[in-house]
Amino acid sequence: MNDQIDSIIIPEEVLINKIYLIRNQKVMLDSDLAELFDVKAIRLREQVKRNIEKFPGHFMFRLTNEEVEIMVSQNAIPSKQHLGGSMPYVFTEHGVLQLANVLKSGTAVQVSIKIIEVFVKMREMLADNLSVRLEIEEIKKKLAHQDKNIELVFNYLDELIEKQETPKSRREIGFKRNLE
Repeated sequence: MNDQIDSIIIPEEVLINKIYLIRNQKVMLDSDLAELFDVKAIRLREQVKRNIEKFPGHFMFRLTNEEVEIMVSQNAIPSKQHLGGSMPYVFTEHGVLQLANVLKSGTAVQVSIKIIEVFVKMREMLADNLSVRLEIEEIKKKLAHQDKNIELVFNYLDELIEKQETPKSRREIGFKRNLE
């Protein structure tokens, strides 16, 4: 089985480019999955409709007209027709796995495993990215505090300089001759 999984070669970049962020979820289009699973998109949708009880809302949902418009305008998708002519389904990570089980195709199972691995790597990268962001925010806070301290030091220096520049009427110290 492991040899079969390795026999399908799909670069991770290709899979990553087919993952979109919609409704704050990472999802893949039904047409992209059909292409990857080597089945026709219409057959994929038929299997989903026949097994709809296996796809709760957090596994799969259908895009709205507005979401399709946004995808066409922002993601280099040439037209709505490229999405299959109807409102496409999108599948979350769990939905991809469930879809492979419904399709019962060796290719679908192998490709879904690769897709799940990419989803896991993306999640790990996001977690690493988040920890780096938190560290940067902490450093920014420290620097902001240091800026305030430096400004305070300069204010004190300005006050000292002003005090030195204001001449005071004071008696000169030292020996004075009577002639003067």
